[in-house]
Amino acid sequence: MTYIEQIAPSLLTGALMSLKIFFWTLIVSIPLGVLVSLGLLSKFSPLRLLLKFYVWIMRGTPLLLQLIFVFYGLPIIGIIFQRYDAALCAFILNYTAYFAEIFRGGFQTIPAGQFESAKVLRLTKTQTLLHIIIPQVVKIVIPSIGNEVVNLVKDTSLVYVIGLGDLLRAGNVATARDVTLIPLVLVGVIYLLMTGLASYALKKVEQHYSKWR
Repeated sequence: MTYIEQIAPSLLTGALMSLKIFFWTLIVSIPLGVLVSLGLLSKFSPLRLLLKFYVWIMRGTPLLLQLIFVFYGLPIIGIIFQRYDAALCAFILNYTAYFAEIFRGGFQTIPAGQFESAKVLRLTKTQTLLHIIIPQVVKIVIPSIGNEVVNLVKDTSLVYVIGLGDLLRAGNVATARDVTLIPLVLVGVIYLLMTGLASYALKKVEQHYSKWR
């Protein structure tokens, strides 16, 4: 227990960094995913093709490669990010693409006639989208969003590759220094707790929306 108390502060500091990346990625990429999904359904071909290319690149290449490219590759052309900013940039770009595809599928399940019905109520397209369409889409896509949220918790460990002081890095440093597996076991426990909390929160959200079925 004494040893655990000694390494706990560094592990908790690393966990806080992982949670910061998780939180800001989720807060930014979900709204962006909605916007990109609307662009993917746009009748304006250049925009639709550009966004399809973006989604194809983001979903077709590993997030690890994207992290390395943003932090180590972009400085070659004069675009330099700090480690934390590089991690956020890569994570947001990646998860926006995944959320966009999820929301696109959700939008396509909504009958097109609902826009016509909303006109009878004298609602604008924006009002229809915000108050009628998007709430229905959210209810439909929650299970898929939940899977990505759990993946995001685990994917935060990838920032280790660019030297950011996350939870996994803190555990690896303690393991290498003290020649024991206890730090990595604790890292696993903390990740399990974080994924468990995320799953619980998503279950509550799904239960909230289930009353509208």
